[in-house]
Amino acid sequence: MASSAPIISIRNLAFRYDRTGPLVLQDITLDIPAGTATALLGPNGSGKTTLLSLLLGILTPQEGTIQVAGQPRGQYGRRELSRLIGLVPQQEFFPIGFSVLDYVLLGRAPYLGLLERPGPADYDAAEQALERVGLAALSGRLVPSLSGGERQLAMVARALAQEPRVLLMDEPTSHLDLGNRRRVLDVIRALSAEGVSVVLTTHDPNAAASVAGHAMLMRQGRVIASAPVDESLTTEHLTAMYDVPVEVVRVGGQLVVLSG
Repeated sequence: MASSAPIISIRNLAFRYDRTGPLVLQDITLDIPAGTATALLGPNGSGKTTLLSLLLGILTPQEGTIQVAGQPRGQYGRRELSRLIGLVPQQEFFPIGFSVLDYVLLGRAPYLGLLERPGPADYDAAEQALERVGLAALSGRLVPSLSGGERQLAMVARALAQEPRVLLMDEPTSHLDLGNRRRVLDVIRALSAEGVSVVLTTHDPNAAASVAGHAMLMRQGRVIASAPVDESLTTEHLTAMYDVPVEVVRVGGQLVVLSG
């Protein structure tokens, strides 16, 4: 059940990568609700991944503010922020010689001291994460031997082992076959049902409609719409975002987006 207070609040955000370059994000103001999945939807270059980097503290905005769990993001220390926010990136460097379990245990780093080895609680969190994504049977396999879909699920498991309140996922279903796409979307549904705040970027409005309770539509660094999916994923909004004719219909109670 989503909380009434937003987990992330953004006000008047603007960002450019250099002083003379164009604004990548401009005048972004929105609230991301707690305890549900929120989709950041937009074409390439709309600023979705940049916004995730700002939420993580990797980048700093030139203007505006970001609050996470009611506190300015800059007031969190790195370890504290890592316990609060996890990330599933589009691509990851997978260390050679690491088993799947070893890799997922990297998600426990925010809970360990310098040179401290993982303990029973850390192994338990990692094993539970692998169980949730369906990779428990592969825990002893070397990560480089996994298929592309299995690697994506391993990245999700590493982030889940971190036990974050907010999970950021950058294009989590890109380049996946239908089976692994379904597994990742099922994990997102389960997490939001458990009250984890999931924020995922995607190009695919049908993926957004299938898992998200809230959607933010972006184009050229600006927000076109930010509302529950029934109000944001409309024919008018999606046509404006993609600049091509789009039709939104309901099939069996589910929103389906059709392009001409």
